[in-house]
Amino acid sequence: MSAAANTPRVAMVLAAGLGTRMRPLTDDRPKALVEVGGKALIDHMLDRLAAAGVETAVVNVHYFADRLEAHLAARTARGLGPRIVISDERPQALETGGGVKQALPLLGDEPIFVANIDSVWLEPAGAAIDALVRAWDPARMEVCLMLAPTVGSLGFHDSGDVFLREDGAVRFKAAGEIAPLVYVGVHICKPAVVADGPDGPFSLTPIWKALAAEGRVHGVAPDGLWMHVGDPEAVAAAEARLASKSLA
Repeated sequence: MSAAANTPRVAMVLAAGLGTRMRPLTDDRPKALVEVGGKALIDHMLDRLAAAGVETAVVNVHYFADRLEAHLAARTARGLGPRIVISDERPQALETGGGVKQALPLLGDEPIFVANIDSVWLEPAGAAIDALVRAWDPARMEVCLMLAPTVGSLGFHDSGDVFLREDGAVRFKAAGEIAPLVYVGVHICKPAVVADGPDGPFSLTPIWKALAAEGRVHGVAPDGLWMHVGDPEAVAAAEARLASKSLA
């Protein structure tokens, strides 16, 4: 199957967080609308997904939900894809797993992208999302994570997240270990992985760890520079790198 044929057409974009570490930039807006290089974080991600072939993005909203919905409506009015569907979490933010579970009726049964809104990157060797699509094999995995080297990536925790075996399967680090790779906020999964999750808020991470123990979580680390934009200082650092297009 070609990469294009294998590309999920639906994405879940996780935009309901409070962005407390981003204050004061989030005093009057959700983190998704903090600008980096003149573009809102959510637009950086939606543009990447649209370029990859995503047709529909389900976006969850909570903090300053009205303002985010208005921004997305204006984006649609300008003719920009993908098509936006709102998953309303105004009553309660549901975290990563709970957010995907609530949105299941909107997502369908086929594999989907799931994307955070606080990562931006440079990809001189070609589209990183395309590399993720090429690595995705639903016969062998339930989840495929986009990864980057712990050393050299900006704004992520220094101890890393996972090890990658020769066959592409992921092993999560044990307590006290330093892992060579970090998860950078985009993955492909089968939506059903969250179906048995609890009601209310819950994280995707325990689900991933259980599936990884069965060899059902894989990953890929495309070439590029990944930047986690989690606080005002990280915004400035990311803007400088995007402007210079420097990987070093």
